[in-house]
Amino acid sequence: MFDEPEAARSRRSPRGPLIRGLSIATLSLVFLGPLLGCDSGPGPNGGPGGVFAGPGATCPRPAIPVASSPQFNVQQQEIHALRRAGFRGDFFAQLELARRYEGQKVADRNLEDPIESAVWYAMALANASGYTPIAAYQTSGGSKKDEGRYDDCRRVERRNAYGTLERLLGQMSSEEQSKVRDRVIYILAGEGAEGYRTLARIHDGFFGPFGEPPDNKEAKLALGRPGYPAAPAVLNLFPRNDVDAYLYNYLAVQTGDVGAYVMLKDFEKSKPERAGYSQFVEAKAKRWTPPYEFYPPDAPPSGVPHSDETDWADDVSDQALSRIGELPFQHVAEALAYLHIIPKSVSKESSVAPNDVQTLQAMLGRETTGRLTPIEKVRAIQYAAVNGSPKAQLVLAVMYSEGVGVPRDYAKAFRWYSEADRQGSAEAKYAMSTFFSLGMAGIADQDKARAVVYQIDGALAGFKPSVTRLQQVLAQVSRGGRPRYRGAGGYGYGGPQQGYDYPPAPSSYGQPQQGPPADYGQAPQSGEGSDEGSAAGDTSRSADPPRDSSTGERGYR
Repeated sequence: MFDEPEAARSRRSPRGPLIRGLSIATLSLVFLGPLLGCDSGPGPNGGPGGVFAGPGATCPRPAIPVASSPQFNVQQQEIHALRRAGFRGDFFAQLELARRYEGQKVADRNLEDPIESAVWYAMALANASGYTPIAAYQTSGGSKKDEGRYDDCRRVERRNAYGTLERLLGQMSSEEQSKVRDRVIYILAGEGAEGYRTLARIHDGFFGPFGEPPDNKEAKLALGRPGYPAAPAVLNLFPRNDVDAYLYNYLAVQTGDVGAYVMLKDFEKSKPERAGYSQFVEAKAKRWTPPYEFYPPDAPPSGVPHSDETDWADDVSDQALSRIGELPFQHVAEALAYLHIIPKSVSKESSVAPNDVQTLQAMLGRETTGRLTPIEKVRAIQYAAVNGSPKAQLVLAVMYSEGVGVPRDYAKAFRWYSEADRQGSAEAKYAMSTFFSLGMAGIADQDKARAVVYQIDGALAGFKPSVTRLQQVLAQVSRGGRPRYRGAGGYGYGGPQQGYDYPPAPSSYGQPQQGPPADYGQAPQSGEGSDEGSAAGDTSRSADPPRDSSTGERGYR
């Protein structure tokens, strides 16, 4: 007999359909795998592991939508898109940013930045979108059964995030951990009332480590047993204390948020002693400023700076930004010259070459269009101010006094008047010694106020605060009485626990007066408990204690 043809045998054999079925399944996994989210093991860099290891699949991931931009490559476009979404509270964008900066994939090794990775893991853990129940439930036989995978996969995501964050923080110095803490505070403060409420929960011992409900499984896992925390580095990132919890609740109320007021009253009633903090916290809140003037644009090896994508899209901010034209351009140019972007100051915007504008935009991680936008003019002043320019600090103080370019903020105005004084600004020193130093009595002294305005007017070419604004700045910082300094040390987040009423800012940025060095220097101290105006009510400036810039300063390197 003749042998049966091979093709016929294949058709008759059950292996044919099996092979074809496997081929189809393989192709389906290739195209659908990224959307199914089945990554349940540790990542390439070690993953969570330990007590946080467990079964389960992470959530599906859609493609990252990016707008075509000739100024950025694909990776840069994705990072910018993720940062915009992350700053706006997208839980999955925050997780993706954390993984990108962790350098989990070979293609992302150039982005590796443990501090920035830890920031976004912390932001994801603090995001209520990551733990608020969403899936529907059905009751079957007296028990609840989860009908969807969404809640389950988010639990896996958060469990992995806790484990990875613990590993990252455990490998950091205390200074690096402080940078993580300050960046998280800055981002949350930019969210307004909602961000302040989150910060209040994070510091409130009645909640989980990142403000979750106390019965949250991942939070309980991190807390471990009494005396045996499963994630000690995570738990130490934000020390729990009632003063800070009250402070952030109070700051939330100051935004006009009704829900924040309800939470504050509930907070006061939760423990008898909490209501007694009100007077102390109110005075402290009037001096509080975020840890940074704007997000530190540090650049990893990729060269993609950490752009500040805070969403200031509200009526007050829009109105303030629309007034930037009231600022004589020469002050923006002087800031650019101080930063060594242009060789010397100019009086007209048209005199600044497009390639010089692109240099500033690249430093800020913005699109290099060659045309200055209003926010970039503000950033130029801020960048020079945080790097030690007394002139830019004085300009920024007036901007905050008057609400030009930035929303009116008397605490920040006083901070920059104080810093300009420390940096040697004759006009700021005159203001501090002849007006602010008088305390509340200075408010009634119209002659003194007019003299300060006249002095600043001469220095800033007509860009000056009004007498009324100066008086309001003084009232803002004088209400709580003169702050007290009780020991050596710089900025510390747990200020009240360390024996400070208001830890003072460093006396200088360590910068030469003529301009910054290549690393663009350090920002002045701010944040919870900071008091850049510690000399209010005191004409003796020499009494300030010395600072150790290697341990206390914070800035944009």
